[in-house]
Amino acid sequence: MITVRIVPARHIRPKRNPDGSDVPGWRPHQRLIVLADDAGHRAVPLWVIAGHKGLLGRLGRPAADAEVGSGLLETAVRLLQAAGTEVSAVDIEPASDDVPELRSDTVTARAGLATATGTRPVTVRAEYGLALAAVAGAPVRVADAVMDRLAVPVPGEDILAPFLSPGHPGQSRRFDPRNMAFTDGLDYWELAGSFSGDGQPAGQDYSRTAADRSAVLAATVPEPAGSAFLVQTIAAEDYRDTGVTFRGQLRATGIAGQAGLHLAAVAPFGALLRDHGSSLTASGSSDWTWHEVTVPVGGEAVGIRFGISLAGHGRIELRGAELTPARPGTQE
Repeated sequence: MITVRIVPARHIRPKRNPDGSDVPGWRPHQRLIVLADDAGHRAVPLWVIAGHKGLLGRLGRPAADAEVGSGLLETAVRLLQAAGTEVSAVDIEPASDDVPELRSDTVTARAGLATATGTRPVTVRAEYGLALAAVAGAPVRVADAVMDRLAVPVPGEDILAPFLSPGHPGQSRRFDPRNMAFTDGLDYWELAGSFSGDGQPAGQDYSRTAADRSAVLAATVPEPAGSAFLVQTIAAEDYRDTGVTFRGQLRATGIAGQAGLHLAAVAPFGALLRDHGSSLTASGSSDWTWHEVTVPVGGEAVGIRFGISLAGHGRIELRGAELTPARPGTQE
């Protein structure tokens, strides 16, 4: 077994490769975690589902003794220690010897719980196992055969370079907004909002469609629960220190709650920063009208999320969407 270093890449997996082909095994909210074999100058990518921000937020940030153990993981580790049990190691194990890549659905984590009478293995989801190792200060290990088959060389000091460079399958450090005119339907646009932690819809209260070079977000029941967002997310690097402006034409039909443009800077592991905004339509119905919203983008932002939102009954449409760096002096 090889002990690896956990390197969170803070990278959202795009649905399509740079050449436009589908990414095999793609699911919403996939995040890149790199398992680095520093001694061997190589690393292997692991794609996990970021449905539980508290889990992924633990990576690379082990708990100090002075921290209040209010989180579930911290509490679990303290209870284990009080019972004379320690997390000895966490092994990342593929479901079979021929999995094409490491993902949440192709691997599990085997946590070793050591007691005075021996070590008992417990199998958990990969993201939970990694976070548990971070909190407990336990090593994370990968089998030699897995590293030999799936790892790629890392010639320099930047462990993420082989995975975030343009042209690497399924990844790109920077990419521009895509399909803004909706000529390719809703490619690159994602439905979010009232969803469960694993990215699956919690209900059928909202729908999304594309027609006539516009996107449509609509309620499917008279009194929909929660809210919905039709959004696209891109890397934040090009907009840091200048801010970002999102504009487009909106048409509203039968709006009973809130609807409008949505723009937000995204922190690591999917959390929205305080600096987010919207340009709301009035209740009822309205013809095509230009809307615009601007937010600052701080150094901690890793992504920009933009699109339209709807909370309550009605229908909101978007066309002529544009995302640009904010003009100097533009107010939020």
